[in-house]
Amino acid sequence: MTIASNHLASKEPSKFEQLKASSNYLREPLASELENDLPFFTEGAVQILKFHGSYQQDNRDNRLKGQAKDWGMMLRLRSPGGRVPAQLFLALDELANRFGNGSMRVTTRQAFQLHGIPKQDLRTVLATIVKNLGSTLAACGDINRNVMAPAAPYEGLGYPVARRLADDIADLLAPKAAAGAYLELWVDGEKRYKIRPSIACSKVRKRQQDANLSSGDPAEPLYGSTFMPRKFKVGVTVPGDNSIDLLTQDLGLVAFTDMAGKLRGCNVYVGGGMGRTHNKEETFARTADCLGYVKGSKILDLVQAVVALQRDNGDREQRRHGRMKYLIHDRGIDWFRQELDKYFPAGVSAALKEPKPVLEDYLGWHQQGDGRWFVGLPLLCGRLDGERKLGLRRLVERYQPEIRLTANQDLLLCNIGRNQRQEVAEELAAIGWADPSDTSLLARHAIACPALPTCGLAITESERVLPDVLARLEALLKAEAISTPILVRMTGCPNGCARPYMAELALVGSAVNQYQLWLGGNPGLTRLAEPILEKLPLDQLETTLLPLMRHWRDNGMKHSFGDYCNSLDPDLLRNLLHGQGAAA
Repeated sequence: MTIASNHLASKEPSKFEQLKASSNYLREPLASELENDLPFFTEGAVQILKFHGSYQQDNRDNRLKGQAKDWGMMLRLRSPGGRVPAQLFLALDELANRFGNGSMRVTTRQAFQLHGIPKQDLRTVLATIVKNLGSTLAACGDINRNVMAPAAPYEGLGYPVARRLADDIADLLAPKAAAGAYLELWVDGEKRYKIRPSIACSKVRKRQQDANLSSGDPAEPLYGSTFMPRKFKVGVTVPGDNSIDLLTQDLGLVAFTDMAGKLRGCNVYVGGGMGRTHNKEETFARTADCLGYVKGSKILDLVQAVVALQRDNGDREQRRHGRMKYLIHDRGIDWFRQELDKYFPAGVSAALKEPKPVLEDYLGWHQQGDGRWFVGLPLLCGRLDGERKLGLRRLVERYQPEIRLTANQDLLLCNIGRNQRQEVAEELAAIGWADPSDTSLLARHAIACPALPTCGLAITESERVLPDVLARLEALLKAEAISTPILVRMTGCPNGCARPYMAELALVGSAVNQYQLWLGGNPGLTRLAEPILEKLPLDQLETTLLPLMRHWRDNGMKHSFGDYCNSLDPDLLRNLLHGQGAAA
């Protein structure tokens, strides 16, 4: 009996846990339903499909009473650190045109998504991705998701170490038996597409069979047949660079390097997470706690130990309570540290001092440090389509740059030679990026989730209305002579995919054209915002915020907007907003 099954033995496993256990390592009922002619999967297959990187969706704009839904699959990639080779980018571009809705979308976890893929074409699309240096394995589901790292291809300051560590962690936490199922389903079991970890990673991965770490299932030694209680997210960065929203991760690592550029060790953070549900107070956003410091030679062991701890102790009865943030909230960081000793005897020491975190975005032109350049292109909401997508394809075909995606939904073109820079700049100007470092006041760091029409959880709009919302807010700031930027994030539901609860100002969908208003995060992404209004109608946005903006301008412009809101008495803050008639 596995450790995971011991955990479940005391009580009847949930229906979802039983589904995973009986799936034959994520094969069924997905494999059977891929062979039928229906345009959709049943619920059981939909849940297993997530582990293969896909969600079943329908176009909600096309819903008509009495008619079948307009089904399509969203497909998300596994791209550690946001790295996308030119070959893969070009393949995705063509797949989006031939089988999807014509667009590619950069996610807030540094990966591309394709939307609108018919069920009957899913195998063709997925096989093409795998054969062009990509993968979607574990991009969704109760498993480690895409590992984040700073996208910038700098050759110094610890960035290469963070990128390599993200790659190793992604390989370390890849499933074993399920990886075989993945190849069977999508590329006829061709072993040449198997994930091949580095030598160092492979050595640590073998220790998943050790008694203190093993699930008890030799076929799937780290995860067991039921995998994780819920999704698990990892991010790696360097001191001072908070481009990946470190404190929102289940497991965050800040990598320190020595004078030779080699990994010294990492400060470790545990227990972050954004997801919550309206009117369910037992669900909440949470920032990660600092666990301490671990030497570089032990980091990979520490990572799989944390995963094993959550595997065995996370809540498998109530899915909304399954994330590691709830485990640490309920039992405390001291309990977590003591429990970790059972899985990681090397122990954790006191954390090293870090510089103040900054939300880096890398927009514009930068030297990589190896004689080459990269350019960061702003891509509001991460959506790439139309003429801009066509122009970028031509550029990638000609120059073959490596593409890297940021957690801010922007796109970097990397490894551009000195003799290519001017030509690339001219081609970028021709497709709308004359000065890639230039954005509007609020657009630079604003992000939104897709929401309608594709997301089944969306209560209201997000991505489609964000440009208009930003334009309205910018007009308000201009009218009040305010030139200080504000970090704005928007979601169509409370699930938090755009990490709204870290923003200075966030709109979280609560009803049709109505949003919760969250205020008080900070520009460095180290403090949670607070819910201030439960229902803000979007047509009352300006009249609601105007008194607060004026109060900030007249009393606290030396502070960021989020810091100022955080400094105000909550009753004063609400009174300022209610002064213009916003709904309570």
